[in-house]
Amino acid sequence: MERAKVNEIDLPASRRVLVMSDVHGNRDFFWSLLGALDFSPEDELIVLGDLLEKGEDSLTLLREVMALSNTHRVHMLCGNCDNLTYNFADGNPDIPQSFYESYIFKWGEKCILRQMADELGLPLRTPADFPALRRAIRAHYRPELDFLRSLPTILRSGPFLFVHGGVPREQDLETLSAWPCMKNDDFLGQGLSFRRWVVVGHWPVTLYHPSIPSARPLLLLERHIISIDGGCQLKWDGQLNALILPAGDHTAFQWAAWDGLPMGEALDSQAPSGDSINIRWSENPVEVLEPGPEFSRCRHLASGRELDILTSYLYQSGGVTRCEDSTDYRLPVTPGDRLSIVRETSRGYLAKREGVTGWYSGRVRPLPTRIVPKPLLPSAL
Repeated sequence: MERAKVNEIDLPASRRVLVMSDVHGNRDFFWSLLGALDFSPEDELIVLGDLLEKGEDSLTLLREVMALSNTHRVHMLCGNCDNLTYNFADGNPDIPQSFYESYIFKWGEKCILRQMADELGLPLRTPADFPALRRAIRAHYRPELDFLRSLPTILRSGPFLFVHGGVPREQDLETLSAWPCMKNDDFLGQGLSFRRWVVVGHWPVTLYHPSIPSARPLLLLERHIISIDGGCQLKWDGQLNALILPAGDHTAFQWAAWDGLPMGEALDSQAPSGDSINIRWSENPVEVLEPGPEFSRCRHLASGRELDILTSYLYQSGGVTRCEDSTDYRLPVTPGDRLSIVRETSRGYLAKREGVTGWYSGRVRPLPTRIVPKPLLPSAL
């Protein structure tokens, strides 16, 4: 089992630090957010991992980040999706071929291995095509493979530990196995606390919210944990978050996000609903009670709750009806609030306000996109 690779880095107090995670091949979100934040060679950029996979531009984005690291201060970690390429090329015996069969053919053009095969003009239709592709990747993608193999598992800098999934402790990090540091599901639910600030991605933060969908970073002040995965590329209302460690005081935490959605100014007020549900992928089977062209009345099987779900959010998987992340939460809105519009419907808007998704029945005036960093306040879970 591969051991964790721990790198020490210097983050001078005079430099602003931007931390991103789980870009998943979304070039538009990555470059748009960096542009909105005026990223420059005077800043530090930390990518917590999962730059790749589940996005059709993974190969292109990988090369762009490699080039960016030659001109800017870029520190990238290995996430559980970033080691796929070199593990495949190296024929890692710890990973069964059945994994590649299920993964490659499920994600198709969103898998970097298929993107490489397409670029090389090689077929990738059955597992019988794997050996030729493996040889070709080793022959034609040496710079990309070397870059990915060199990525650390953990970055340590003064009062900070940066890791994709999580760590069980702060001491003896070099003795940890790499994989559990990269794929560490429900890290915040493990009850751990730290002396250093442990900054993680991997687990979309909305999964920690059973009632109200929220994609904004989570700051657990007493436990010294910050979790920043906004569900970029994986969710209709997902966003790419940036944790900002301002120059002069790296612990005066701020955050900003890019979601690629049209923005609007709310013209009417609305009070929040007092009881709501956030249906997440981990518990998304539903029973359709009354199908409809735009909304369908459904029963959420895990909770028994009935609610209207966008019909376009319903799909079949494994013989079960499931839904994309859905909610019946009504946003608290004040006239003048800036909203991201997820969906416009006959019943109003599915919208986001400061990273929180819900329904808004008022009027909206279109606005140009503008990203303003906000203080990151402590979260209650």
